[in-house]
Amino acid sequence: MPTDRELALKSLHYRRSVLRWIKHAGAGHTGGSLSCVDILNVLYNRVLRVSPVTFTDPNRDRYIQSKGHSVEALFVVLADRGFFPESDLETLCGYQSDYVGHPTRHVAGVEQNTGALGHGLPIAVGTALASKLDDAGFRAFTLLGDGELAEGSNWEGALAGAHYKLDNLTAIIDCNTLQITGRTKDVMNHEPLAEKWSAFGWAVRTVDGHDLAALTAALEKPLEPGKPSCVIARTIKGKGISFMEDVGKWHHGVPSDDEFTRANAELDAAIAKLSGGAA
Repeated sequence: MPTDRELALKSLHYRRSVLRWIKHAGAGHTGGSLSCVDILNVLYNRVLRVSPVTFTDPNRDRYIQSKGHSVEALFVVLADRGFFPESDLETLCGYQSDYVGHPTRHVAGVEQNTGALGHGLPIAVGTALASKLDDAGFRAFTLLGDGELAEGSNWEGALAGAHYKLDNLTAIIDCNTLQITGRTKDVMNHEPLAEKWSAFGWAVRTVDGHDLAALTAALEKPLEPGKPSCVIARTIKGKGISFMEDVGKWHHGVPSDDEFTRANAELDAAIAKLSGGAA
């Protein structure tokens, strides 16, 4: 298992790749991809029992990215894990490319088509229930955006997950407090969030969504027997780039040439500092 330092370096490289491919494609959900990078890093490098070799194994763990608009982060991590060559992303958002603005099963490593918000959790509930019925033992994970919680299908899924005692199910909320139209609390307030999920019958833990050790501890095993797990990851939209952090306009946006240069300089400096050498 990689150390926290190794994972931290990987997160910095992932962020650099996210920016590279969004800039290349001329489109992308920059802020949300940067906020969920650390979550995906921990899932794919420490927690999920899945790889390019085992992706057809019926007993593999399943990951469903409900906040499908942040697909750039998922593509970068899947490429790093060897599901497809990173050079495939040269076609990102291009004509007839499989690498479009949301996850699609045409891409190796993607479990489900997502992007219509509110679908990932109900799919994950059904997936976890199938595992229980088949006595298969695999776990199901899904990543939601906090703005996505306005969709009622999430709360139907939450009821069902608790009803069937799906302790093999984990919902992770990328709680960066911003969505395309403003602060989540102003668009559709969902606080107190932990109390709501607890009232729906879930085991809940709130963590710093950029703390790799805390994420690992929250995700490596179910939080409580007989209950589905909800991990509320408090994150920063645009994390890692000073002028993007917690700025709503970066929900979707392509950096200018100058912004791209500045962002990479910040990431290069962080990589050099952490690695003790050149980026």
